[in-house]
Amino acid sequence: MTLSSSATESLYRQLETMRPLLVRFAVLQLRNQALAEDAVQDALIAVLEKPERYAGQSTLRTYVTGILKFKIIDNLRATTRERQIETCDDQSEDDAIDALFVADGHTRDKPLAWGDPDQTLEQKDFFRVLEVCLEKLPAKTARIFMMREWLELETDEICKELAITTSNAWVLLYRARMRLRECLDLNWFGHCQTS
Repeated sequence: MTLSSSATESLYRQLETMRPLLVRFAVLQLRNQALAEDAVQDALIAVLEKPERYAGQSTLRTYVTGILKFKIIDNLRATTRERQIETCDDQSEDDAIDALFVADGHTRDKPLAWGDPDQTLEQKDFFRVLEVCLEKLPAKTARIFMMREWLELETDEICKELAITTSNAWVLLYRARMRLRECLDLNWFGHCQTS
């Protein structure tokens, strides 16, 4: 299927508009501007070379982000350099994990009721707020969250990439989820409930 010149021009404009967001997402994962820009460029070229593969079952941004996700995963798996472990404080990993839960195994803080998650996720502004909340996280915490939840990497792969232990990974993931939950409670869900 060949696109008309107006459809091709529209596709170019849409891709160019979303490029900065894609680069920010890739930089968060790859921690290298040049590698991130290369991954985004590869994803955009893949869309432009075979535009007929986009069936319109999701938004163009979701489709391109899906392609970018695999470009980032390929890059992460190809990278084998070691990194230093960053520590947030002098608390042991076991103590940090224990502090997150009460004696019966439940988390200390219960989340607010968030309504219908499917309907919320369909709202465009939710992702804008989520992006702002992610930017407020410490870089390593945001990165591990995105690796696990968006790139869907296994914990072993994340630990190897970041040169951290499994328990450290789980602590960082817990902290990311709790901070994101708090940020979304304040800036999205709490706002929506009062509107």
